[in-house]
Amino acid sequence: MRRLPALISAAALAATALVTAPAAGAAADAAAATEARALPAPVACNGCWKPALNTSWQWQLSSLPAKPYPNVQMFDIDGFAAKDGAIVKSLKADKPGRGVVCYISAGTFEDWRPDASQFPAEVLGKPLEDWPGERWLDIRTYTGKLGQIMKARLDMCKAAGFDAVEPDNVDGYSNASGFPLKAADQLAYNSWFANEAHKRGLSVALKNDIEQIPALLPYFDFAVNEECWEHSECTTAQNDDYGYDQFVKAGKAVFNVEYNLATSAFCAKSNAQNFNSLKKKYELDAYRVPCRGA
Repeated sequence: MRRLPALISAAALAATALVTAPAAGAAADAAAATEARALPAPVACNGCWKPALNTSWQWQLSSLPAKPYPNVQMFDIDGFAAKDGAIVKSLKADKPGRGVVCYISAGTFEDWRPDASQFPAEVLGKPLEDWPGERWLDIRTYTGKLGQIMKARLDMCKAAGFDAVEPDNVDGYSNASGFPLKAADQLAYNSWFANEAHKRGLSVALKNDIEQIPALLPYFDFAVNEECWEHSECTTAQNDDYGYDQFVKAGKAVFNVEYNLATSAFCAKSNAQNFNSLKKKYELDAYRVPCRGA
């Protein structure tokens, strides 16, 4: 699901969140160190399925894949639509070793989901522009009912036989959520979510939230991105302190989708960075044009 990225650095956001007046030198450094120490230790996911750096894939959310399936090594599909496990089993039987990723929204409320009635009214924020029925969540409440709902969603992914999870909308702090979310709130929530996924034997993708890559890299096993080439923010060279090349350097795969650019405008650059890029339609249907491989 497309989200417009915020073009400001994580460092700037963290500084704004942690101080009420301009801080400089040792004071700013101390504030950043305090934030870093507040994060939990990453939970290891030994034995989890993790995609190789070069992994062919399909991202299809508006419908479930139909046979004959594309000959790709990874599918990323809607978790609720596949919760009975039948399509996951079929995809794996079709190509042994194929990984299947469970898409869920971790940062927004969607009124069409079967667990929608479980969300307390106080955690529901502003509607998302152009996405009817969807509202931002107060991610600061993850130690309460919201966390229970997300744990249940992870349990659903695990029970359906998925190998990994893609939590969407984990960048509410950089959007008009209706809550005073800070960079530190997002880091706390995203690291908590990744750890919960790992506790269930599920690997986990960092979806967008580009500015926080340096802090979140130890928690996430791969990355899914929309439109970083269109917005000139894919690499550390473009952003100064964050970029998906940091995932690749750590041996973790990057999956990128572009909607508006011609493949000639981004595929060569993606291939040079060892990204797995596709051209897709906003509908995220079966249409796909890969930059390399199948």
